[in-house]
Amino acid sequence: MKPRLAFLCLGNSCRSIMAEALARHFFGGQVEAVSAGFSPLGWVAPETLTVLAELHIPTTGLQSKGLAAVDLVSCRAIINFSGYDLQKRLPPDFGGRVFHRRLADPFGFDIDHYRRTRDTIRELLEREISSWLGSETA
Repeated sequence: MKPRLAFLCLGNSCRSIMAEALARHFFGGQVEAVSAGFSPLGWVAPETLTVLAELHIPTTGLQSKGLAAVDLVSCRAIINFSGYDLQKRLPPDFGGRVFHRRLADPFGFDIDHYRRTRDTIRELLEREISSWLGSETA
């Protein structure tokens, strides 16, 4: 069974959506990537789709959704970009790992902010999450 990763942020329109798409692309069939927001906007920012398209990252099926739409118990890891405390929001039977990686929200800023956010997430996936996944499957 592939490990399931959940990426969380505030609106699930920029950071966590980018991470979901990037993880699906870079890890392929190794993981199942999902995302959610604490206060979902209900739509994906057009700039998010633009910066993903620049790297030819598929965006089909991406949608903004809340925490209730994601089965957090089934996740091996949660990557929290929001800076919000997850303690009271995690199900009591969650047994995975939580990565707290506060990342500024590019929403409302210019396209270069979105690019920097995308590149920061890509680096996180390539260095830290890839390494962690390797130790999980070894």
